[in-house]
Amino acid sequence: MLYRLLKRLLGRLVRLVWRPTVLGLENLPKDGPFILAANHLSFADSLMLPLVVPRQVAFLAKAEYFTGKGLKGALMRWVFTALGQIPVERGKGRAAGQALDTALEVLQAGGAFGIYPEGTRSRDGQLHRGHVGVARLALTSGAPVIPVGLIGTDRLQPLGKKIPRIRPVTIHFGTPLDFTRYDGMNESLPILRSVTDEIMYQIMELSGQEYVDRYEKPPAAA
Repeated sequence: MLYRLLKRLLGRLVRLVWRPTVLGLENLPKDGPFILAANHLSFADSLMLPLVVPRQVAFLAKAEYFTGKGLKGALMRWVFTALGQIPVERGKGRAAGQALDTALEVLQAGGAFGIYPEGTRSRDGQLHRGHVGVARLALTSGAPVIPVGLIGTDRLQPLGKKIPRIRPVTIHFGTPLDFTRYDGMNESLPILRSVTDEIMYQIMELSGQEYVDRYEKPPAAA
């Protein structure tokens, strides 16, 4: 109930102010589990993307978004919780594993789950090497992967800027990727790497970014 209300209100605001161009929406399954795998350019991605998808989508989000102080912290915690975000502590393997277990539960229940394979926002605008968590999730769940190219969100809200600007944004959904041919191979690192690279290639095609074969490092803690 809260999710639908918040999505309706924020969705109208986004369409009215930013008027995002949405391509390939017909590629999203109307029912059953699926994984959205997107590039990550801005804080705004985690708000824009769920608001244009007809179905509810759960995402991993930094634990810091749920632990802020004061009115701003409370508002951010309320919004991210209402949008179905799952907190994860970056750099802690056990916490990340638990978050992916929660993601698997979402998919096994027939829901939709969104993930940024790069693991953090790109600070140079390039598309970086993906972590294999997205592949492990796809092979374990059997859910199709929908690659997503986000274009322009880095100009809408650049790193370090708190107030979003009015800039053109495009959200491009690709055709579903089926990896059921790898059933039973979800612990094979070469297979996981190959699946992840295939997903990243499709994201590159949709986003138009230059690909660099190295991981993007999260910013140092303040």
